[in-house]
Amino acid sequence: MGKNRILSGIQPTGNLHLGNYLGAIRNWVALQEEYDSFLFMADLHAITVPHDPKSLAEDTYKVAATYLACGIDPQKSTIFVQSHISAHSELAWLFNCVTPLNWLERMIQFKEKAVKQGENVTVGLFDYPVLQAADILLYEPDLVPVGEDQKQHVELTRDIVNRFNFQYGSEDQPVIKVPEPMIQAAGARVMSLTDGTKKMSKSDPSEMSRIDLIDPPELIQKKIKRCKSDPVRGLEFDNPDRPECQNLLTLYMILSGQTKEAVAQECAEMGWGQFKPLLAETMVAALQPIQEKYHALMADRTYLESILREGREKAEAIALQTLAKAKVALGYSQPL
Repeated sequence: MGKNRILSGIQPTGNLHLGNYLGAIRNWVALQEEYDSFLFMADLHAITVPHDPKSLAEDTYKVAATYLACGIDPQKSTIFVQSHISAHSELAWLFNCVTPLNWLERMIQFKEKAVKQGENVTVGLFDYPVLQAADILLYEPDLVPVGEDQKQHVELTRDIVNRFNFQYGSEDQPVIKVPEPMIQAAGARVMSLTDGTKKMSKSDPSEMSRIDLIDPPELIQKKIKRCKSDPVRGLEFDNPDRPECQNLLTLYMILSGQTKEAVAQECAEMGWGQFKPLLAETMVAALQPIQEKYHALMADRTYLESILREGREKAEAIALQTLAKAKVALGYSQPL
């Protein structure tokens, strides 16, 4: 028997940050040893909010280079661009025609983003979860690695495919495989440097809120020096009244490779003036090999394009098979 398959992706909007790495990509690097991994750049999703068309293609290459620089192995993982495979859009339309409107109206992320966009909110943003379901189901993965904030989307994906299978398949012969969510372990949730109660995000208007993976050392030091802290001397884990302390200690623990107990003991008597330079130094050292490999990959566009081309060919072969099954189940005639 072959390996179980997993699938995940990230939008190519701006540079990836430390939260993307510690919360997702680093996990994918470990999982590719055990699973057949399909990892993509979700550029169709990138246009559900205002974007710069001049940078979309370049940002897509940047994300691909970041995947590779962080340790994703193209010999073990299939890396591809979402928009390069038209089956994503086509299956999304087919699913649109079986998905009840009220299922989408209850999606929390749409409600949150719609408030920010106001009158500019688009049908694409509302329909985002159906496209995401198509992204997942095209490759019939066994598991979908997600954080808690994306669990609702995977549940909706399961609802859509179960409804599709019930209407157009049978209990003994479902049309499309139903995946399971793989909820990541606690502790991978990286918070904003300006507000320890909010998740680190590319959409935050303040660049000081996040550490981009390609930030140069002097910028990392500047961001850590200015990041929000508190007036209490002595650093500690698990104090709900000190979210920034929890976040920064956790980052230090992960990036230094130490245990929670060792970090708690080391930092128990420290003030922020002593701890922040230590964290910045540790962060710079941890990101240096990633940055060196990233810049080398971005300088070799031919190699990067070859990886994405090979990934597209492998992914498309699977996607077209799933799409064909869905179309047959719906009663479509096949191309002559």
